[in-house]
Amino acid sequence: MDKIIKDVLSKIENNGFEAYIVGGYVRDLYLGIKSTDIDISTNALPKELIKIFKQGKLSKESYGSFKIKKNNYQFDITTYRKESKYINRRPTEVVYINNLIEDLQRRDFTVNSLCMNLKGQIIDLLDGIKDIEHKLIRTIGSPKDKFKEDPLRILRAVRFSIVLDFNLEQETSKWLKKSAKLVKTLSYDRKKEELEKMFISSNINKGFEMLKKYNLLNYLEIKYKKITPVNDLCGIWAQLEVSNKYPFTKKEIENITIIKKIIKYGKIDNTTLFDYGLYLNTVAGSVLGLKQGLISKQYSALPIKSLKDIDIETKEIIKLLNIEPSNKLKEIINDLKLRILKLELKNEQVEIEKYLVGKW
Repeated sequence: MDKIIKDVLSKIENNGFEAYIVGGYVRDLYLGIKSTDIDISTNALPKELIKIFKQGKLSKESYGSFKIKKNNYQFDITTYRKESKYINRRPTEVVYINNLIEDLQRRDFTVNSLCMNLKGQIIDLLDGIKDIEHKLIRTIGSPKDKFKEDPLRILRAVRFSIVLDFNLEQETSKWLKKSAKLVKTLSYDRKKEELEKMFISSNINKGFEMLKKYNLLNYLEIKYKKITPVNDLCGIWAQLEVSNKYPFTKKEIENITIIKKIIKYGKIDNTTLFDYGLYLNTVAGSVLGLKQGLISKQYSALPIKSLKDIDIETKEIIKLLNIEPSNKLKEIINDLKLRILKLELKNEQVEIEKYLVGKW
């Protein structure tokens, strides 16, 4: 165990409390996957954690979760608790308790129930290792109740299934399908966040097959014909038809629109490279099945990469053609750009002047 993680656990234990790493970090460690997000459960109350660490941030939104960052590690420390009835994904009441197993039973899936103590020993109270070994995603307790309590668990079940390449346990699978419509109650922010965690997986096509199998696409308001995995989230979104209620940033909307436009155009040429740059063309090119190296080579060979590269200044065009700055001048410059990019005109001032005099 890393010294930084040991120090955090030791600080809690040295003040007379229990402390265990729980959930995803322990699961990933067991599977040989590196992780830097660490959840710790303890019987120390939030006010006691503040005294122990004298730093960090208490998050009201996550019901007393205490967050600290050390080097590359992000620690999320929570007090053992049990939760009453849920309304809109939130428990109506949180009660702090002094019982680890009761705290674990409120969690989502058995594969996320593993604990690890200060000595680095893995503690498995809910048969999480058994399900990991059998590559199964199983809810802790009734899947019907778990999905009803928090419908985000429906998408999380799919996400863990594709990221870990596990199958859904039979009852979990049955109730996921029966509960699918509950996804409609989730905010578009949470849906987008969870979907994007799926999109970065190399197993993304399995993810879309599952979304389709469980009828989740309808409730997520997503349609698609074919998905080509690409290493860019906008590149995935560009292959989908989605509700305009998804909260994309202005930049994301711009990139998605451009990638869609290039895909529809069906090829990468000098004009698309000039207009939209190398990166977005590379993303669109991946969807179109084009090799990144060839696109990069094509970009490097562009005769111009910006209007400033055209070998004649605006004032020289005005003087040569005896015109005023106007829309006509913009039209002329755009014409030069296209001719040069199509290699119909050399980017040399003498050649450009001959062309301008002859045409304009």
